[in-house]
Amino acid sequence: MIVISKSQKVLKKNNVMITGNLKSEKTMIFVHGFGTDQTAWSKVAQAFSNDYRIVLLDNVGAGKSDMQAFVQSRYQKLDKYADDVLDICDALNIKNAILIGHSVGGMISILSGVRSPECFSKIIVIGTSPCYLNSDNYFGGLTNADVRDIYYSIQQNHREWSFNFARMAMKNPDQPELVNNFAKTLMDIPVERILTVLHSIFQIDYREEISKLNVRSLIIQAQEDSFVPMQVAEFLHEKIKDSKLELIHAAGHLPHITSPQIVIPAISKFIN
Repeated sequence: MIVISKSQKVLKKNNVMITGNLKSEKTMIFVHGFGTDQTAWSKVAQAFSNDYRIVLLDNVGAGKSDMQAFVQSRYQKLDKYADDVLDICDALNIKNAILIGHSVGGMISILSGVRSPECFSKIIVIGTSPCYLNSDNYFGGLTNADVRDIYYSIQQNHREWSFNFARMAMKNPDQPELVNNFAKTLMDIPVERILTVLHSIFQIDYREEISKLNVRSLIIQAQEDSFVPMQVAEFLHEKIKDSKLELIHAAGHLPHITSPQIVIPAISKFIN
């Protein structure tokens, strides 16, 4: 009988991959956003692989994570995803790592830093929002009607919605292969799972929680992000005490994929 340790179970659950300089005492952890997996970080992670131990993971429900672990009632909010990140840190005995998250992965990173600041020396978020819905004194970019329309479009024609979403997200018509690859990834996700994950994203409101973060942070915002308005990046910067806002000359919601040559120097400047 083969006995699997708790640490092994944690790493298998999130399909954790450890690459880069395995002898380095410095660690970088990458958390992907909706519709992608750890491969989204390939170009960015490679740029730091000589100097850092690189930890890549798939959020539960994405990539090659353990799909049996994706229980809807557990992942209705982002808190459980943050628990997973901290479980990985515990399993690998990680302290003072640089944690980098994109979109919802950025919010997961912030929540992780709030809960266990000792695990991270710096946190970097790209295209991240604490709340996507508009309210009286806050512009998140979406109304309740917008969200209902998104859900309806997915249920009516999953394929058409996937391509439309991918085009809006990438916003780089000169790189059609990126749109096609992202659309295919979205089409491979069952509709029920897409709706569950999007519900957990659209219903979040962590505007109060982010002010509790006490880890030095960088907020990277593309000039033309289809899903996260500049006002949201400015809100994050205002609420997170020790933070820097870096506006990059890039289009789309996934600049780490479309414009890694711009994202990598922004990260390097901050961590060095």
